[in-house]
Amino acid sequence: MENNKQIKKKFSMPSSFTVLFLIIVFIAILTWIIPAGAYDMDDAGSILSGTYHTVDSQPQGIWDVFISPIKGMLGTDTTPGAIEISLFILVLGGFLGVVTKTGALDAGIASIVKNYKGKEKKLIPILMLLFAIGGTTYGMAEETMAFYPLIIPVMIGVGFDTVVAVAIVLVGSQVGVLASTVNPFATGVASQALSISPGDGIIWRLIFFVVMYAVATAYVYRYAMKVEKDPTTSLVADQREENIAYFKIPEDQEEMDKRQRNVMILFALSFLIMVVSLVPWTALGESLGQSWTFFESLNSFLLGIPFIGTLLGERMIPLGDWYFQEITMLFFLMAVVVGLFYRMPEGDIVDSFMDGARDLLSVALVVAIARGIQVVMNDGLITATILSWGEKGLSGLSPVIFTILTYIFYIPMSFLIPSTSGLAAATMGIMGPLGTFSDVPQHLVITAYQAASGFVNLITPTSGVVMGALAIARIDVTVWWKFMFKLMAIIFVLSCVILGVAAAIG
Repeated sequence: MENNKQIKKKFSMPSSFTVLFLIIVFIAILTWIIPAGAYDMDDAGSILSGTYHTVDSQPQGIWDVFISPIKGMLGTDTTPGAIEISLFILVLGGFLGVVTKTGALDAGIASIVKNYKGKEKKLIPILMLLFAIGGTTYGMAEETMAFYPLIIPVMIGVGFDTVVAVAIVLVGSQVGVLASTVNPFATGVASQALSISPGDGIIWRLIFFVVMYAVATAYVYRYAMKVEKDPTTSLVADQREENIAYFKIPEDQEEMDKRQRNVMILFALSFLIMVVSLVPWTALGESLGQSWTFFESLNSFLLGIPFIGTLLGERMIPLGDWYFQEITMLFFLMAVVVGLFYRMPEGDIVDSFMDGARDLLSVALVVAIARGIQVVMNDGLITATILSWGEKGLSGLSPVIFTILTYIFYIPMSFLIPSTSGLAAATMGIMGPLGTFSDVPQHLVITAYQAASGFVNLITPTSGVVMGALAIARIDVTVWWKFMFKLMAIIFVLSCVILGVAAAIG
């Protein structure tokens, strides 16, 4: 008898590219429904409270939907382009390609796996603490993209999976941002907007840091131990063999020779310079009442030396003032240095650089598509309208209710404006005074905003950091949401409790 049973196709989740594009379409539809609006601005570009007014609607059509990723890459008048991040990712890939060609990276990873076999548990809290400190001090976010290609092979090698690797870096850094203590891009910008000291309210932010780091680390640790004990429980179990092959997990790797050890020193030095260069030392020192101008003084000294200053470049800027252009230059330079130091032929340096950049091309494109969501929102003129709804809805409430609702209000606002500094600049001039009317200290409004911004940046598909990390790890965004669901619920409840207690105490 002929078997008439139909074989059902296994359901396959759409790729990150498709999910992001569907979100763009959804936001475009909202621009047809939500009234367009705008606020008046002062000379500094800050929003003036109470000046919201409706403007002509700007519904986004098919043209706008399909051109948004292109505008997202290049930037518009209202949305900064993703090109700097995307180019950094490509050059970073090229740098890793050159290092990989030397064999030093495989040998180094094999050494870590060997040394930590049986001690894997120690890696998670240590690494997450380092990334959390980066997040709380200077808003470490895009800079973490450099670490995923390094940590993913290590985590797989010691018996975990790619989800654990991404969680260590992404969750670690963003719970730090969530509890920004002296982060100039969040705490600093928001405090300046309200004319208060960045140190105001630091005790509550420290409490946030300790609680959220402990909870996040325990959550990731518990999942990692479950995967180590039974790999089939991994959310990406069906990809394990493929991931082992893709990330080139070294097996029976020979010991590093002298040249490879020196390459690893240059490799580590590159990342050390990157981290040091991105910490805003001067602003960080000022927030603590200190004068940390060592790198500025050193830069001035070097540029003042005859011939040496000209040779180095008269436009050289000090560590602490670097951003994507400068760290992209750093990895481009170090790719050449590593290749020459290892005595690679010129053709091999170029070929390995191009191969490495090619491996991260999809990641660079994901970042641009994610930025396209923001383009549609800004061009559709709906952000100000949502902000106005919050302005009207939060006035005249009790301190506890106001603080918790402010936190909840900032969750969708953080989705609309993924930049922490941009969100602070756009809203703090309104939310701070509203808090005063409800007897809520202005520093607590800042803490609520930071907590919400960090909360959203753990999962939002509008963030190039989130989508870029998942693309590197070959994890679908829906898998990441499934992993994060319980942790997000815990963070939400704990944030409301801490904010409520802080508001009650005053």
